[in-house]
Amino acid sequence: MFEIKKRLYEVLEVSGVGDKASRAYDVLMTMAVIVGLIPMTLKADNIFTHWIEIVTSVIFILDYIARVWTADFKMGYQNYRAYIAYVLTPLAIFDLLSILPVAYLFLPVTNRITLLRLFRFFRVFKLVRYSKTMVIIANVVRKVKKQLFAVLILIVIYIFVSAMLVFQLEPNLFNTFFDALYWATISITTIGYGDISPVTPIGRMITMVSALVGMAVIALPTGIITAAYMNEITKKKSKYEL
Repeated sequence: MFEIKKRLYEVLEVSGVGDKASRAYDVLMTMAVIVGLIPMTLKADNIFTHWIEIVTSVIFILDYIARVWTADFKMGYQNYRAYIAYVLTPLAIFDLLSILPVAYLFLPVTNRITLLRLFRFFRVFKLVRYSKTMVIIANVVRKVKKQLFAVLILIVIYIFVSAMLVFQLEPNLFNTFFDALYWATISITTIGYGDISPVTPIGRMITMVSALVGMAVIALPTGIITAAYMNEITKKKSKYEL
């Protein structure tokens, strides 16, 4: 049983060189994820999307059970804590959420929750496992998560400050503070839809500053991730050369 469990774990992980079974499994799961997202491209469900949902959900459920069963190998220790620790990891949570939409098909029409259909979106995150490049990117983001979180906090603070300022300076422009937050977010991202435009000189000045600050602040995560990614690639090249 131990050998079977270990071999299953090897198949579930990203395929190694020469491991045809693992490679075939990666292809199967990638196709299941892609096909499972097809219902999101349609406005309403039909008999075909129902069968797509059922078949792909069965595959996802079996995959989830297998990954939980082999969690002790992945987490590195052999006791019940490994299973608990695994089910609380982000990818395991996304796996569970990606299965929930199948419940939508078995609910009475009057009790169906549209939100369950939207959970299909979480299936996109399953693709991270089946691409070595995506695995590298996920590792990079994990390593710089503190820096990214700091940038996110900076952006949120700036959005709230600029929203409060313009909300007071342009009282006739915004019906609610949420409208001011919407304007501040659009401005800092330099999108500028133009549906809400300050009319006073001070309000326009804040808009210009927000746009300029936005170009700098939004570029920070890109620079952080790019630097970490290049560092990760360099390390892997050095490892192979050795």
